[in-house]
Amino acid sequence: MSDKIRNRERLLSHGDAGSRRVVLDIAGEVLRRLDSYKRIRSIMRLDGDILHVGVRSWDLSKKRRVYLIGAGKACNHMAMAADEILGDRLTRGIAIVKLSEPTDVFRRTDVYVGGHPLPNEEGYRACLEILKIVDSAGPDDLFIVLISGGSSALMSCPIEGISLADEIAVTDVMLKSGADIFEINAIRRHISRLNGGMLAKRIGERGAELIGLGISDGIGSPATGDIGIPYARYLGTPMGPDQTTLDEARRVIRDYGVADRLPKNVVDYLQRAGPEGETPKAFPNNTYFLVNAIPDSCRYAEEIARGRGVPALVLSSFLEGESREIGKIFASIAREIQAYGNPLPAPCVVIAAGEAITTIADNAAIKGHGGPSQEETLSFAIAAEKARGACLLSIDTEGTDGTTLAAGGITDSQSRRAAREAGVDLYGALRGHASFEALERIGDAVFTGNTGTNLCDFNLMYVPGA
Repeated sequence: MSDKIRNRERLLSHGDAGSRRVVLDIAGEVLRRLDSYKRIRSIMRLDGDILHVGVRSWDLSKKRRVYLIGAGKACNHMAMAADEILGDRLTRGIAIVKLSEPTDVFRRTDVYVGGHPLPNEEGYRACLEILKIVDSAGPDDLFIVLISGGSSALMSCPIEGISLADEIAVTDVMLKSGADIFEINAIRRHISRLNGGMLAKRIGERGAELIGLGISDGIGSPATGDIGIPYARYLGTPMGPDQTTLDEARRVIRDYGVADRLPKNVVDYLQRAGPEGETPKAFPNNTYFLVNAIPDSCRYAEEIARGRGVPALVLSSFLEGESREIGKIFASIAREIQAYGNPLPAPCVVIAAGEAITTIADNAAIKGHGGPSQEETLSFAIAAEKARGACLLSIDTEGTDGTTLAAGGITDSQSRRAAREAGVDLYGALRGHASFEALERIGDAVFTGNTGTNLCDFNLMYVPGA
């Protein structure tokens, strides 16, 4: 298989090349292991009329129709696997993806390119098609639902009285508010016809059966074990029970002071909604399989590093906070390692995953493009000049970071000097949220394309001896 990091040679052509090679080798292998196409193919197969998914099986001769419904930033690879396995047994499929790749091949699945991080019209049209299919289903029908992170935006279908433009505005305001994704979803799920378990509820009301395969990008989800064993604790997304509540949605609006920035009809609806507006909290008859979870990226990176003879430490799979502050913290850890051997001696690899945020109080401050992972690596570049040879890669694992087609960035102890020589103002790039332009000029933006997984941010730092 080709390298998951498409511009690897350019990234190795400058800077602390030895450190970069360690980081890129490990990261590329992590992404290969996480690819959901292979993960799903490893547990799903069709033998005649019998569909096997892990330890469970279904007789498709007893099903009138079989539908595939998918949404998410990793849905390309998830849906390709299921579409390929089901073949002519699939009545129809609809997949809503963030990016369409030339290598995507589908037989009986219609692909829509939705909007992320902001919803768009094409994703909305796909949702209307999904609603038609679900509303025409019956007890003898089977839905195979494939969901990864990003479905809240991609599968955007607001309730009556709230427009797509309203939902776009809600998403834009909340993403810049400093709220975490759980808090943002508390609002979005309660104004949606499909998210927050509403898709599963609608399927259940028709008496149809649901098999769900999901990738969890939620902070706190445990690492996967045997992915062929049904996962009883599946939560969130359009197909799972929702753990957010109307009261939490109201609290988020209050805590972040956004009532006057959100569409008035959205705020009014959430304030007056009663129990009938609550999202479903349980689906006892659905069968779920968890394909990937955030700690998997850390676990694999640690295994790969140690297999290559490099000591490794998982710092956290709960990493949250402002991206530029996280970059500084990684640089300070590198200096501590080189100076005092804490939390482990150099050479070593430090690994973390989670979801960083970038707070933007005023859109007028935006002077370019970027995302949290890119801002993190720019901040690291500024602070890591004193940690000779230290190198940090930070990517959004699905392959796009923020408003760009870059997965993230990679910088090292030489990057700040390279920026000065190229006339790039790193501080100005951070102030103007133009991290992509800065990284591109010094050759440090990382490109992967669609990776087949979606586990939020993955951070990998290599620290050589001082």
